[in-house]
Amino acid sequence: MRPALETQLGHSPAMFLDRNELAELTGRCRSAAQARALKAMGIEHRLRPNGSIVVLRAHVEKLFGVASMPERRLKNTEPDWSAI
Repeated sequence: MRPALETQLGHSPAMFLDRNELAELTGRCRSAAQARALKAMGIEHRLRPNGSIVVLRAHVEKLFGVASMPERRLKNTEPDWSAI
């Protein structure tokens, strides 16, 4: 499922891209090739101890201009002076 569809259905998307999404994004299957592709695209990533790659979904969505959840506005904490 795509993140937008998951959100519409009430599911929260995973924090990290999964293997399939990473392969689709980079066009590569091997971790070393994926890391080179991510670096070339300017996408931050980390290597796990087992050599697999971790990419934050929010970072990719921000880079590609996907609208994220609307920003929460802080509640107005001022008293309603017109009520006095």
